[in-house]
Amino acid sequence: MKTFIGIREVFKIFQNKESYFNDINTKQSNRLIFNQLLLICTFAFLYGMVMGSYHSVLQSAVTGLKVIILFLSTIIICFPSFFIIQQVLGSKMSVRQMIVIVLSGVVLTATIALSFAPIVIVFQVTGGNYHFLQLLHVAIFIFAGVFGMRLMIDALKYACENKSIYPQIGVAVFRIWIIILAFVGIQLAWNLRPFLCEKHEEFKFFRKYEGNFYTAIVYSVEQLVSPEKAKKIEVIRTPGDVSDSSNIKTTGADKLLNQIGK
Repeated sequence: MKTFIGIREVFKIFQNKESYFNDINTKQSNRLIFNQLLLICTFAFLYGMVMGSYHSVLQSAVTGLKVIILFLSTIIICFPSFFIIQQVLGSKMSVRQMIVIVLSGVVLTATIALSFAPIVIVFQVTGGNYHFLQLLHVAIFIFAGVFGMRLMIDALKYACENKSIYPQIGVAVFRIWIIILAFVGIQLAWNLRPFLCEKHEEFKFFRKYEGNFYTAIVYSVEQLVSPEKAKKIEVIRTPGDVSDSSNIKTTGADKLLNQIGK
């Protein structure tokens, strides 16, 4: 029962921004932060399980853990820079208030992402294309992230305009910090891949090939727009390093030219 009440307190903040800045004792604030982390881990794990279920049960469980690691590690890496910069700019907010604000944004992000799980399941069950599902998950994370970041900005604006404990310039700097947060999250997600494997692939914890997130998205778009063109490229090149000319297979046209030459 106490856990349920604590979860209600977490979601209550979404409707009442003043809850961020109420004078609460250390025990209460620590419990709120704990409940926020609990919700983030639970919702991230559930959404990750839905992502990985496209491949197998094992991939589903591993992906759930990876999404938790992605959320928490992004917060841990980026929060120190956020806190120090805000203190330099003259913020009077406490560490706990800043932690609650950041975690609230991440809670909302995880909540919105999980709310799309039924839609993802429908596409998976009805034979959703692997590359389409990749782009769908990226779109869901972006959509959910926008609302999470907006919640943080609204809280900081409230602190600036109503509580006078946060500088106006801090809101503008925070928008830059959001961009940094997004890039860190993208890089971590790329290093933690795969979250979603094709059904014919063997299970793997991490991928070995190089590249980056942006080229992978472009490739997925090309697969959807012109799959025949992508198949031709796959036939010509081997799964190895595409820059290595020794890995390029000889096509039928090349064989014909060789015969004519002979």
